[in-house]
Amino acid sequence: MRVGVLTGGGDCPGLNAVIRGVVRKGVQEYAYEFVGYRDGWRGPLEADSVPLDIPAVRGILPRGGTILGSSRTNPLKAENGIRRIKDNLAKDDVDALIAIGGEDTLGVAARLHDEYGVPCVGVPKTIDNDLSGTDYTFGFDTAVSIATEAIDRLHTTAESHMRVLVVEVMGRHAGWIALHSGLAGGANAILIPEQRFDVAQVCDWVTSRFKATYAPIVVVAEGAMPQDGDVVLKDGTLDSFGHVRLSGVGEWLAKEIERRTGKEARTTVLGHVQRGGTPSAYDRWLATRFGLHAIDAVREGDFGKMVALRGTDIVRVPIADATARLKTVDPALYAEAGIFFG
Repeated sequence: MRVGVLTGGGDCPGLNAVIRGVVRKGVQEYAYEFVGYRDGWRGPLEADSVPLDIPAVRGILPRGGTILGSSRTNPLKAENGIRRIKDNLAKDDVDALIAIGGEDTLGVAARLHDEYGVPCVGVPKTIDNDLSGTDYTFGFDTAVSIATEAIDRLHTTAESHMRVLVVEVMGRHAGWIALHSGLAGGANAILIPEQRFDVAQVCDWVTSRFKATYAPIVVVAEGAMPQDGDVVLKDGTLDSFGHVRLSGVGEWLAKEIERRTGKEARTTVLGHVQRGGTPSAYDRWLATRFGLHAIDAVREGDFGKMVALRGTDIVRVPIADATARLKTVDPALYAEAGIFFG
């Protein structure tokens, strides 16, 4: 059997660990051959591929990013996109395709399988942890660790100057990174997309913190929205899947806090630093297990499925179900953190 592998969407710590797990088990136990497609769905769309074997995946376990490259290419919007992908897979003698990605990448894989008969297996990847079919996605733990370390460092500079520091983190329309890193980093307010925030309340928390002679840290997810407005954006352009490019709420909030409280406020936008660098031990472990189970799904012909973490077990769920809705923060979890606000 000849298996194609691609990594799509935003880069993420742990992608290389999945590729390594897939190839090592596929070659050693099943004598499969592998083709890696470059830059997500652009690879099979434009017949841009590279051979994958055990020497190609040696030493990549601790490396961030992806050796195959990634992109947000949407083949469903390309002229004759589906036909081109099927033709190029046939030319490469590819019998099955493993798609490693998030909501958009796996959404394409689901349609390719369900509507066009392409044998696909999905692996869930996103630092946002917002795929409903799995308890955790790899990349999330690393992103939270990076954000937490940044918050720890910002506490000291905030207290040295007695100023407010607003930390904007990623997550799109889910507040998992903000909630986990904010709680772990001792933030004095955590603002998430699932619950609109009251700027006046945030300013009250800030003022209360200063009365205790401590400088406040406010963690805000990039998709968080004020009660009386919409998502605050620096750039309103859309990607190929129709998603707006988020960022800007942190800077806007810092200006509002400074205007209303008279206290100096600065913004730190962590941005892509959250998805770069070496993956954490947990993400290497989870990504490796996902890769091993993904090639088993190919071996068993269990296509149209995504490998997923449930507790400590790896299970399989329909890709279409896993991408049907976003997994967002439960209000009860958010309420737990509220005791530390202000």
